[in-house]
Order: sequence, then C-alpha cells, then structure tokens
Amino acid sequence: MKFDPASSIQDLLQFGEFGDVNPSITDSATYTFMEAKTMVGTFEGDEEGCFLYSRHWNPSNKYLADALAAMEGTPAAWVTASGMAAITTTILQLCNAGDHLVSSITTYGGTFAFLSNYLKKFNIEVSFVDITKLDEVEKAIKPNTKMIYTESMTNPMLQISDLPALADISNKHNIKLVVDNTFTPMMIAPAKLGAHIVVYSITKFINGKNDCVAGAVCGDEDFIASMADVNTGSAMLLGPVLDPLRSSSIHKNLHTLHIRMKQHSHNALFLAGKFKEAGLRIVYPGLEDHPGHELMKKQMNPDFGFGGMIAIDLETSERANELMEKMQKEGVGYLAVSLGYFKTLFSNSGKSTSSEVPDEVQKEMGLSEGLIRFSVGLDHDIERTWEKIQLCLKALKFI
Repeated sequence: MKFDPASSIQDLLQFGEFGDVNPSITDSATYTFMEAKTMVGTFEGDEEGCFLYSRHWNPSNKYLADALAAMEGTPAAWVTASGMAAITTTILQLCNAGDHLVSSITTYGGTFAFLSNYLKKFNIEVSFVDITKLDEVEKAIKPNTKMIYTESMTNPMLQISDLPALADISNKHNIKLVVDNTFTPMMIAPAKLGAHIVVYSITKFINGKNDCVAGAVCGDEDFIASMADVNTGSAMLLGPVLDPLRSSSIHKNLHTLHIRMKQHSHNALFLAGKFKEAGLRIVYPGLEDHPGHELMKKQMNPDFGFGGMIAIDLETSERANELMEKMQKEGVGYLAVSLGYFKTLFSNSGKSTSSEVPDEVQKEMGLSEGLIRFSVGLDHDIERTWEKIQLCLKALKFI
C-alpha cells in the first residue's frame, strides 16, 4: 500500500486541553510536578508524558513533532529553532572528535560551511563526493565514518539522490544515512526509502509563509531520545528550542501542505517547459531530459509532482542580476533568498545561498555563476506569470 503522508497527518486527533480543535498553545517555560519523585524520574528519563522545562519538551512542540513524524512515517521527531539547528544537532549527536562523515558536495551553503569549516574545531573530517556517483560514495567510507549526508534534491543543482542505494551502502557499513528533505516534502519520504534520519528546514515549504524560522529532525525513538537526553543530548544541551507560538502556527500550516505542494509542482512544471521552449538552459527534475528524472519517478509520490524548485542558467552573474531585477519590477516575484513561499522567489545561487562554497568548488560541482534558482509560487494563473517573464527576457534580448 502506498504511503500517504497527507492522510497520515489528517488521521491525527490532536485536541487541545479543553477540547479545542486546535491544540492549546503552551505559554510556559517550566512545569509543575505534584510529587517530587515524579520530577526526579523525569530528569532521569523514566516518566512518560511529563514536561519539565520547555527547552527539553513542551506540549506545543510535541504536537508539531508528532505531526511531522506522521508525515515522514517515522516513530518520532524533534523540532528546532531553525533548519541549521536540525542539521547541526543531528551531526553533533552522531559524530565525536576523530570521526568522519561523507557528504554530497552539492548541498546548501550553510550546511557546506558547517561541514567544511566548523567541524574542524572538533577534529571531525568530511569527504565531499558527487552523491550521484555511488562508487565515489563507497570509496570515501573509512573505518571511522559515522554517516552519509545528502539532500533528496540537492541545493541548488537539483540533483536527485538515490536513497535506497545510499541506504544499502550505509547499512552495509553500519553507519547512518541522514537526508535533508527540505525541497521535497510529501513527494519523497526518505525514511520509507531507507534513510535513518530525515532533517528539514520547515521554514520553507512546510510552513510556507516565510514568517518564521524552524527545523525538524525525524527518526526512531532511540535517536530522538538521545538528542533530548539531559546529560548528553545535543538538542537539549545546545538549546535550539522552537518558540511554542511559532510551533502552533506551523502546525496549522502543515495541514495545507499537500494542497500547496501540488500547486507549486504544477506551476514549476509549466514554467520549466516554457523556459525550455524559449531555448534557455533549464534544470527541473520533472523534465524528461533531466538526468535524475527516472530516478525521481521511482522514489516519489506522484500525487505531489516534481516540486516547486527550478533553475535556469544565464551563464554570467551580470545577466542573472539583470533578469532578476527586471522580473521583480514587473511583479513576477521577489529577489530574495529562501524558498517555499506563496510568491515566487529567485536568487543567483553562487552569490547568495551557495556563496559559502568556494569558487573553485562551485566550478567542480558544475554550478554556473549565472544560475538563477526559482522557488515557484502558488500563482493561480501561471500562464500570466510566464507572460511577464517572457516580456522581461525579450526586453533584455535574452530570447
């Protein structure tokens, strides 16, 4: 039976304490115990269902975490104050000084900077590979390797990771496969394809409003409990707690994600086809000539399409900037970083969200300085949007 993330969320009955149809928002940093022995047991991890301090757990965050776990098909989840907090606390929970990990070289710039620069403080080594070349992944594994890290759809090159094959490699070497699924919620379910841990920036598509910053870690109960351990848990001790008010807001938005992803995907596929017809170099996994098209078809839930992310290559950053500025003036969308918003966002990846990646590495991974990454919005009339883009391209003599 096909895994249905939308129905899994819908099947949750999460009443508020007074029977509210929306769960109550926790407005408390600390919690009362009726008996001292219960407090002791909670600190020792022996009491189920008890809350001691909002940095550890709070009811609002637990409601959101349970809904995200249902969406991913994992036994448990944890929510954090940002996507980077989800990524960094996961890596620091799995790796100790002297350990090694293998990562896709094509990854979000902040992640790349953490892996390439920050982990050196802890003597944790990273090998970057082309994640689409499984032999490279296998060869990079060492006796002290603890994990493989990748994105389901890589940022900003939109490569597709072969998650079942990467899971096989991970299991063979008794290491963890950690997958960032930020670009592809609902359409790809990494845990169902063998990933051990799934991380998100839920700032993006999951929340969909660009009004807050948040993240999530989805995995088995043992791993989530280890992150929350009062003595050794990275999420507990580093303190990246999500504010309950924001958690409640995201929780409501999550229930419309399945509708939004369909529209994002519909609009992106339409624009990708039009860019291709116009003779521009277009990258979109929904097009048959994309190298990962067939692989994504095997891994995806077709109900939600190929996603809302596309990229076009204008060869130089100057040309890219001209087009982006023109599109913003003509009302196509916003010249802004981030993604998953209800309006279209576009940015020149090499000079923005991937700027942490050195120029020589950008060239190695095939990132053109003229690449524009689009997060396609929820436009009702996407043909009208294309007409605006076409006018911009013609005015600049790009087509």
